[in-house]
Amino acid sequence: VMLTNSIGRHLMVHQAMIPRNPKLFPCICGNRMLSGYKPKSSVEDSYKILELEEGCSLDDIRNSYRSLAKKYHPDSGSATADSEAFMKVEAAYRVVLSDVETKKKSNENNEEEEDQFKSKAPQHRHYLSFEGVGFGTPSQREKQYMQFRVDRATEQVLEYRKQRLENQYAVTDLMKAKDVRQSKKVKITQAVERLVEDLIQESMAKGDFDNLSGKGKPLQKFSDCPHIDPMTHNLNRILIDNGYQPEWILMQKEIRETIERLRRDIVASRSKLGGPMTPYRQKEWNHICEQFIEDIRKLNKRIDNFNLVVPILSRQMVHFSADKEIVRAQKTYEALMENREASNSDTKENEEENVKRFGWKSSLVKWLNL
Repeated sequence: VMLTNSIGRHLMVHQAMIPRNPKLFPCICGNRMLSGYKPKSSVEDSYKILELEEGCSLDDIRNSYRSLAKKYHPDSGSATADSEAFMKVEAAYRVVLSDVETKKKSNENNEEEEDQFKSKAPQHRHYLSFEGVGFGTPSQREKQYMQFRVDRATEQVLEYRKQRLENQYAVTDLMKAKDVRQSKKVKITQAVERLVEDLIQESMAKGDFDNLSGKGKPLQKFSDCPHIDPMTHNLNRILIDNGYQPEWILMQKEIRETIERLRRDIVASRSKLGGPMTPYRQKEWNHICEQFIEDIRKLNKRIDNFNLVVPILSRQMVHFSADKEIVRAQKTYEALMENREASNSDTKENEEENVKRFGWKSSLVKWLNL
């Protein structure tokens, strides 16, 4: 206590010794400037200098400051450049920004106070709502609201039961209609089967099946191989007959048929040209070879697609060589020509032998005819 009293007396003595002349001690008397207080007249003058009104936004303040700075800045090089005016504009800009910040903080503080007041509101006020149902004191309104909730729940239960019954009757009607359609379909199918069976029995009674070649013999349902399961073979045969074949099998079949057709076509084209090879025939043969090379290129592309989908590596195919196929076609044509010449020579020799052997008889027949 004695130490506190001594400190207080020293502070009072020092405060009494501080002079009140602001010119001698500006750092002490300038505390009012550091407190953030700004007279209202200076704030209004600052708004006027910036050519703004109170309550404007920060974007408006910045835009006004930029335009005035460009107008009065000494380094702008404009005719209206004025350093004193620019200093006033800058000071006014700082005052206006400080005023806006102060107002913003005061608004935030007011909102916090309102939120605190709302949170401290009496908790019994929520009993006054009750969805606007009832009248009287809060307790009476609460009883009326409870009865209202009971009535509403009862109505909802009745509505739910009603919809459920309607859905059941609708499903029952659909089932009845479906049963009727199914029964009609079954009756028609049975009637057709009975009609077909009656026709077969009538034909058998007349003897229409007696002239069949396979009468009395077992049906050839399966292949000759005894190691294949009959059921599997039958299922595979049904699938193949209906077009259900793997893609790679169809592609392989198509590739083989295409190469055979191309080989036949090029041999037939070479046979049409004949020999010897004149310049015109050579030109035609070159055109045929170019078209054949293009067809082989397309076929090789299909082979690439086949190799991508084939499941067995050993079943993959290699490309066909157009040059080798052309040489093969040329050899096939030469072999055909040799066979044709050999057959022609054999025919001539047979004719000569027949003439030597039966020459007098043929001459006699000609004389008799004359």
